[in-house]
Amino acid sequence: MAQVSAFSISEFTNPSGEIVYRVAGWLDGKRIRKNFTTRAEAAAERQSLELQLIQGETGVRAAATRLTDEQLHEAEAAFRRLEGAPKSLLFYLDYALANYRPPEREITVEKATAAYLATKKQEHERGMLSECQLKDIRLRLEDLDEAFPSRVLSTLSREALAAHCQRGNPKPKTFNNRRGILFTFFKFAFCQDWVAANPLEKIPHLRVAHRRGSAKTLSAEQSAKLMQHVEQIDGGALVPFFALALFAGIRPCVRTGEILKLKPEHVRLDTGVILIEPEVSKVRMKRSVEIQPNLAAWLRAYPLDRFPIIAPNLQHERAAIAKTFGLSHDIMRHTFISMHVAKYRSMGEAALQAGNSESIIRKHYLDLKTKDEAERFFSILPASLAPSATLPPALEFPRPAAPAAPLAVAS
Repeated sequence: MAQVSAFSISEFTNPSGEIVYRVAGWLDGKRIRKNFTTRAEAAAERQSLELQLIQGETGVRAAATRLTDEQLHEAEAAFRRLEGAPKSLLFYLDYALANYRPPEREITVEKATAAYLATKKQEHERGMLSECQLKDIRLRLEDLDEAFPSRVLSTLSREALAAHCQRGNPKPKTFNNRRGILFTFFKFAFCQDWVAANPLEKIPHLRVAHRRGSAKTLSAEQSAKLMQHVEQIDGGALVPFFALALFAGIRPCVRTGEILKLKPEHVRLDTGVILIEPEVSKVRMKRSVEIQPNLAAWLRAYPLDRFPIIAPNLQHERAAIAKTFGLSHDIMRHTFISMHVAKYRSMGEAALQAGNSESIIRKHYLDLKTKDEAERFFSILPASLAPSATLPPALEFPRPAAPAAPLAVAS
């Protein structure tokens, strides 16, 4: 059965006697009456009015478009999915065009981190990156792999990476360290065209408001007792390691420290300096450390051609000594720097020899020691050169002189 139209077409005679074709009906509560000279024109108008009526009832409307039926259906589906979204369809389309990578450019987080770590290992082999820096990078990238397993790198958002850096409610310095390594990693990924932009650029550093306190150090007396104890172990086999760490400030870490890479030929007793080459230095910058007279005495008493800097049993013995004397990671180096500042009153010279900046020296080492204590520290000598069995001569405190007899007064 044919559907009855809401609009009718009928012949109508105008007052002038002309016969026309009238389209009549109701649309949105309004009466429609339109005259046309031909039935074909009237039929076209009726179809247009019927579409408007359907649009009002179902939301469907007629429109001129270059889109195919399939494209129209896809566009309608997209708008239905975006219902209630805060942005327009064009906004999301622009974002997709900017961030989507075709399959040949897509790479998972695991593959991307492996490729980046391979470049860092090459830098390490070429002496451009220290062992501790490489280890830190590797650990941060392993954390990223674990947090986003099997994810495509380009799908990691700024929000997700910010939450990753904030995991565990870290202190600002820890957050900044995490962000810094990931920033460099994504910079590398951007150059490889794996991501359209570096998402870490919009994650700001956290401001570190607090200042670290003074460095923990040994006193001159503690240093003397430490060296006396070391002399008694294995005939003094550990003396070069402790003497160089304590009296020259060589970074003493037994896993990644400068002292592990220091060679006997770097210690120049003839010229009075220790040459720290870039491949030895933690910060990859050459520096020279002046050999203090007491350090020269220790190195002559225990020459490096017979007493290697790194003894075979060093790690085990050092752990026992550290427990006995309460030695923290860098306490011997901190002691050298603070004593050097106290003796010479030059933060610039201390910074050059320690491989630090003057601001670090001022912040952590200034005014920790007195000049008198520094003199006693740099006078600690091997037992063979010290007449006292207890302390080196400079550490024996002078006894107060007996009061002078009163002068006789002539009567």
